[in-house]
Amino acid sequence: MSYSGGLRTTRSHPVEAIKAWHLSAPFHKHQHRRTSRDHRTILRMVYAGPGNARQPGDNLGKYSLVMKFGGSSIASSQRMREVAEIVITVQDDLPVVVLSAMGRTTNNLLDAGELALKCDNADEVANLEPIVEIRACHISAMHELNIDSDTFQEVCKLLDKMEQLCTGIALMQECTRRTRATLVSFGERMSSRIFSSYLRSLGLRSRQFDAFDELGFITSDQFENGVICEQTYSNVKAALTRRSDEPASIAVVTGFLGRGEKTGAITTLGRGGSDLTATVIGSALNVPEVQVWKDVDGVLSADPREVEGTIPLTFLSFHEATELAYFGAQVLHPQSMRPAMDSDSLCVRVKNSYNIEAPGTLIGHVRSTSDSDWILTAIVRKKNVTLLDIVSTRMLGQYGFLARVFAVMEKARISVDCIATSEVSVSLTLDPAKLWSRDLVKEELEALVRDFENNGIARVSYTTGNSLVSLIGNVERNNEIMERSFRALRSAAIRVKMVSQGASKTNISLLVSESQGAQAVRAIHAEFFRACQLSEDQNK
Repeated sequence: MSYSGGLRTTRSHPVEAIKAWHLSAPFHKHQHRRTSRDHRTILRMVYAGPGNARQPGDNLGKYSLVMKFGGSSIASSQRMREVAEIVITVQDDLPVVVLSAMGRTTNNLLDAGELALKCDNADEVANLEPIVEIRACHISAMHELNIDSDTFQEVCKLLDKMEQLCTGIALMQECTRRTRATLVSFGERMSSRIFSSYLRSLGLRSRQFDAFDELGFITSDQFENGVICEQTYSNVKAALTRRSDEPASIAVVTGFLGRGEKTGAITTLGRGGSDLTATVIGSALNVPEVQVWKDVDGVLSADPREVEGTIPLTFLSFHEATELAYFGAQVLHPQSMRPAMDSDSLCVRVKNSYNIEAPGTLIGHVRSTSDSDWILTAIVRKKNVTLLDIVSTRMLGQYGFLARVFAVMEKARISVDCIATSEVSVSLTLDPAKLWSRDLVKEELEALVRDFENNGIARVSYTTGNSLVSLIGNVERNNEIMERSFRALRSAAIRVKMVSQGASKTNISLLVSESQGAQAVRAIHAEFFRACQLSEDQNK
């Protein structure tokens, strides 16, 4: 055993430990209590006797469901127990479980790499706070979950390798993209091994897979934003196709990770990487549904931190979900939905790990024809938006003007969100995070203005501190959406600076001042969803 520290605890029987946890687990404010009947049903399945939990999908010949759980869902031993309970209740399916790293592990790994660069002595690395926290989190979880000795030793070796890599960073005074990708990979590699071992301790058959190794996830050699290669799909299908004589076993897979096609080095899949892992597996295995488990009852009609009375949506089309994600909603990253969008039948369902009875939100290809009353799907706000106004009488009746405008934007490597044009002017909103990492600074904006004016293209002005409020809804009822939205905004005395409708026709964006952004969302939400909320409250 390479590390034990002072964290060893008395190991109780796994079933008794789970029972004890259920009695002591905190009740979260967003957690809906299950009925006693539902809870007894779950208990009978999980606590059928020491090490005798019922195997999901025991009579199925192939994997039929992919379930992805993020870091907050498996942040501690308690949360892992709850996730195991969710997996066990899926008795009619044989699941592939995709996991992120535990809790803050990924952030801690990145912090450890940065802090290692500042170490004057390599001996200081072991005492870095992020490394100490990572060790404590994983070793504590293993003791509390009664992890088998082989897995315990394997995870401890990974912890040692993680520390050795940080020591190398301290010695070389360098942390490249390739090194960071390898460093953050330890999170998923450890969490998946711990969880698979815990399932086995309950009497279930389970096998852990490193996606970059046994499953054959091959990506481009962009170490921190690898693009999935086509051969990955056939590799995954071959790796997870069961032999006829092979008993059913829950596959537990590392999310977020791949291997570079030329370098052979570990890569990460960028934003939404674990969700992408899940949808790639779902597409490769041709399963009907991928479940992404979060801490809310699906995708909501607005941000609950800004709006009271938000409601969960029962259905979203992939186009709607993509628009929501791009304009700031915490749904799924557009990249992670691509494998499902390219599939003929694969759907994605967002569910709540605190309320497993809730149906969640189904993200699919075609909205039901019976959904004729649908008007507005959701409202999302993007903050800190910059508005660029470009005015030139030269563009009147001329061709090539917009090409010159976008050439300047390309040179500055600045992304454009929305555009509105008239005979002599163009208004643009700029992606506030530029390359998804930071805000545009004043110097960059002033340099952009000089580029336009020095090249004789146009006069340019800009304003910062705006909110882009995007309305995702029914293209057939856009007139009604616009009329009711502006009526609500007029009643709230909110001035709209710019209006833009997306080419997909599912999105209408309104630019308002940042100080009125949240108020604008609340006013429009009340206009469209108040009746739904009143009906929901009456049914409780």
